Amino acid sequence: MTHAAETRPARIALRWRILALLFIARAGLGVQFQTVGSAGREIADAFAFDNAQLGLMIGLFMAPGLFLALPAGAFARFASDRALSAAGLAALAGGGLLSAFAAGPETLGLGRILAGAGFLVVTLYFTKMVADWFGGREIATAMSLLVMSWPFGIAIGQIGHTWLVTLFDWRLPFLVASAWCALAAIGVWAIYRPPHDLPRFTGRSMRLLPREWALICCAGLAWGLFNAGYISWLSFGPAVLEAQGATMLAAASVISVASWVMIVSGAACGQIVDRFGRRDLVLTLGMLAGMASFLLLPVPGAGLGASLLFGIIGMAPAGVIMALSGQAVAPERRAFGMGVFFTLYHAVMAVAPTIAGGLVDRTGTPDSAMALGAGTFAIVILLVFAFRVLKSRPLAAAPQGA
Repeated sequence: MTHAAETRPARIALRWRILALLFIARAGLGVQFQTVGSAGREIADAFAFDNAQLGLMIGLFMAPGLFLALPAGAFARFASDRALSAAGLAALAGGGLLSAFAAGPETLGLGRILAGAGFLVVTLYFTKMVADWFGGREIATAMSLLVMSWPFGIAIGQIGHTWLVTLFDWRLPFLVASAWCALAAIGVWAIYRPPHDLPRFTGRSMRLLPREWALICCAGLAWGLFNAGYISWLSFGPAVLEAQGATMLAAASVISVASWVMIVSGAACGQIVDRFGRRDLVLTLGMLAGMASFLLLPVPGAGLGASLLFGIIGMAPAGVIMALSGQAVAPERRAFGMGVFFTLYHAVMAVAPTIAGGLVDRTGTPDSAMALGAGTFAIVILLVFAFRVLKSRPLAAAPQGA
């Protein structure tokens, strides 16, 4: 038996253990993000926010990605993925602490921005780490599991934060989320290591091919719009049910059902497309089901059914969309490509909550945010179709020196 044959099972086991580590650590990002959404009413009362201002506080978490994603992709020249990810998790912990002790909206916003900067770095490099370890081997399954860590953390926050706010006050969820992120930083620093066969990052790694630019733009916009719809569901879905007479905790519980079930359905969807293909058909059916869920939620008595449909089918193709980022750019240019991907993702996510909140203020009903969510899912279908068309075209010659 060769040395390669002897070490292959160990390598397979290692990459799944690493994925488990990244899943647990990345769940902390969802727990930290959901603090404002779950404690929104109390924060609005404390700082006299309207819906648009509350949406702005949610969106500030994504704002740093507009400016940091491209530089963060280039940071790979100077530090390891492990160091950068641990630093990002530390920033998430620090930002949560700053928001927890905020005496005014400015400090609350600064804490969200600091946490958002950490979120950008962690998300970018965790995605790269999974692409590095899995490559073409079960990539949809691995990305699905990584992606599901975000709703897993959000679902914990939806219930846990609401419970903490009810028993204590709006500051405690920020403290709990910060503790999670701090422990995750220690875990990633102590345990993670990269695969041995990665190409080295050089100056040429920042020069994408023309087709790679087009592909990564389609992928980044699709991922941003998909998540914008999900955030509309999380942020304004409870208000839709409360308008129908549900209590705050009951409404949050029903909306969180989608996040809980999608953890299983997302992983199952990744397995299905890795084994049987038909990625685009699966994705299209998922987006159509998601659109139906958005339109069904405002119907009295349909809340639980809409949430189950949204989680089981609508959000299931999340990993399929995320996997586009690894398919768009060659491995030696992946870090910079991820920077472009997350720049576009954060551009969409920074403005989407504010737009949704503004629509609610203008129309006087949270149903308008559900209509916006349905529209974002429709555009995702078009962007993925454009990605497949571009991917099928012959590869252009690399730019000089690339």
